[in-house]
Amino acid sequence: MRARVFVTLKPGVLDPQGKAIGHALNSLGFKSVGDVRQGKVIDLELAETDREKASASLRDMCEKLLANTVIEKYDIELRS
Repeated sequence: MRARVFVTLKPGVLDPQGKAIGHALNSLGFKSVGDVRQGKVIDLELAETDREKASASLRDMCEKLLANTVIEKYDIELRS
């Protein structure tokens, strides 16, 4: 089973990289770009075949390592 984890900063947490990306895009002529928030994508391959067990394991991974849950949120996408 394959999984993709999206980790982004929680609303209200300052995102200096996002601001820099937005500023750079505006400087390059992409004037329609407003607020930019950046994050990370983590792709994992799991030996688990049970979706519920895989989801539980992934949540545990995110809580323990993949995301700093004080300032970041995460979303999990599972694919068979």
